[in-house]
Order: sequence, then C-alpha cells, then structure tokens
Amino acid sequence: MERLPLDTATRPPDERPRTELGEFLRSRRDRLTPEAAGLRTYGRRRVPGLRREELAQLAGVSMTYLTRLEQGQSQNASDAVIDALARALRLDADERAHLFALARPRPVRRRRAPKPEAAKPGAARLLRAMDDVPAVLLGRFNDILAWNRAGHLLLAGHLDVDAPSRAADRPNQIRMLFLDEHTRDLYADWRDEAALAVASLRYVAAQFPDDPRLARLVGELSMNSPAFASLWAGHAVKLCTSGVKRFRHPAVGELTLAYEVLHLPEGNGQRILTHTAEPDSASAAALRLLTTT
Repeated sequence: MERLPLDTATRPPDERPRTELGEFLRSRRDRLTPEAAGLRTYGRRRVPGLRREELAQLAGVSMTYLTRLEQGQSQNASDAVIDALARALRLDADERAHLFALARPRPVRRRRAPKPEAAKPGAARLLRAMDDVPAVLLGRFNDILAWNRAGHLLLAGHLDVDAPSRAADRPNQIRMLFLDEHTRDLYADWRDEAALAVASLRYVAAQFPDDPRLARLVGELSMNSPAFASLWAGHAVKLCTSGVKRFRHPAVGELTLAYEVLHLPEGNGQRILTHTAEPDSASAAALRLLTTT
C-alpha cells in the first residue's frame, strides 16, 4: 500500500515543499525505501523513504538544484534532469508524464472567469447513437456534460435525465462518487474506484493548472470527505484508459462491465466513458434488461 506523505507542519523548514511539483516529488520519495533504491543506510532515520539528498545523489543533480526545483525557483529543468528524477524514483509512464507536466507548467495567463464547459455536439450525437452502450461525456474535471439513456440508467437513474444540460447544477462524477450515497453503493469495489478517480483527477489537473474550478472542487471534496482528502494527499496519478468495473445496480443487480475512456482529439480534457458486457454473459442480460425496460 502506498504511504501517504507526512503533514508538512511536521517537517523541518527546509524539507517543506512549496509547490505542487515539490509535493509530488516528496510523495514519491516517501514511498521509495533506500533499500529499494539500492542505497545503504546507517542508524535511525527521521523520515520515511528517501531523503532529498539521496534523491539528488541517485539522479545526479546537486542538492541545491533539487531544492530550488521543489520550491518552484527553477522553471527550466531539462528533459535529462526530469528523466533522471523519474528513473531514480521508479516512476511509471503516467507518473513520468505527470512529472513533466508539473515541471513544465503552461505560462500563467490572465485569469478570467472560466466559461462553463459545453458538450461537443458531435460527441453528444455519438452518445445518443450508442443506444445499448452506456456512455457519458465527461468534462476536464469530471462534470457530466452529456449521457445517453443507457448511461443515465446505469450510473445515475436517481437523477434528472436532463441534469447534464444545466451548467449551474450539472452532476460531477467524482463529487457523486464521494458525496452521493446512491453512487457510492453502486460500485462493488468502491475503494478501488475512488482511488482510481482521484488519481485520474490528479493526472488531468496537471494539464490545466490555472483553472479555478479545480481548486473549488478539491476544496469542497476535501472539506466534506475525509476519504477524498486522504487520497488527494497521496499524490497518486493515473491516466484512465480501460479496465473493469463491478456494479451493484438497484434495478438489475450485479454487473461486471468493461470500460473504455476515449479522449477527444481537441485536448480540452473532454472524454467519453463507455461500458460494455461480455457477449452472452449474465451481465449482458442484466444490461439488456436495464436498457429495454
């Protein structure tokens, strides 16, 4: 199990990260033991995982440079340095991409009130054409921008079918997952689903760091869900593309469905989430019953 980072208030002043990049590097250091990194240790250690100087040694950079990087005082880290840090920390492909996004933030633009996201018309038409495939169109931070009838019945039949069309109060998938009892009960493996959702949000968030809607969503969920707050503090990142979900649906019982996440080519964070069942399976029969009644 991944260890959560220490509370920043308990760290020595020079060990307290001051940026999202610093927090991420610290969280990855915390989970990697010196033994796993191939280092020999002596005596008692005050911190879990790798010390900052140990990471600097493994990555071949100076302690001063790594400190400046963590504290946001160096914005021009080379590909070689980022790659060296990724290798030293044993990052997977998603974590490496996340590290690059944090180390190379987009230029800060003049803040304007963001416009509500709108479903791409072609994507919405595609959802409606997929009559028997439960599908939803998600915005960059998991707002549900559109769904087809099957998607609505599978994921949120207790909500108004027209809710995604109302920008002011449209449902948000991750908010529902943590704060809506119906949604929480829907997932047989809720803990795994929650961890994956937060890791995915972390990954997407790094692509849009200047969008204030993320801060509002994270603040709301952190205040109202200790489970979310704990997972968010863990800094896990994952680009969700496919997998399997197990549902306990109130109308048709248990279903095991494969999901695919189709990211739209515009790069605006919108993506289509689809669910399918194995042909001739009990789940396929249950899904048919759900969508034809």
